[in-house]
Amino acid sequence: MPATERDQSVVHTGVLADLPVTREATTSRVLVNNPLLRVVDFAFDEGQLLTEHTSPRAVTVTLLDGSMDFDLDGNTHSLTAGDVIYMAPGASHALRATSACHMQLVMVDVDA
Repeated sequence: MPATERDQSVVHTGVLADLPVTREATTSRVLVNNPLLRVVDFAFDEGQLLTEHTSPRAVTVTLLDGSMDFDLDGNTHSLTAGDVIYMAPGASHALRATSACHMQLVMVDVDA
């Protein structure tokens, strides 16, 4: 049976150093992308936002540094470094960076 992307290990080092916060911008880097799992790191400058949207996948968000206001299903949560949110598939969410920050997003395809 041939190996799939899901069966291959991946290592990324120096991720935050390679994804600096850019003035007045939101940037991202895909770290893992296979049929089961997608891991994306984001860098937000203060004041940057992602407008309200949903995902068909189950999602965890970990704030790696800085701070943000994270709206989930109509409730706003003030996050600081180390805070984690789990979102069920289809959950409505948005965010606003209240300082320069890095966030990691992990999406799992619950049907894979």
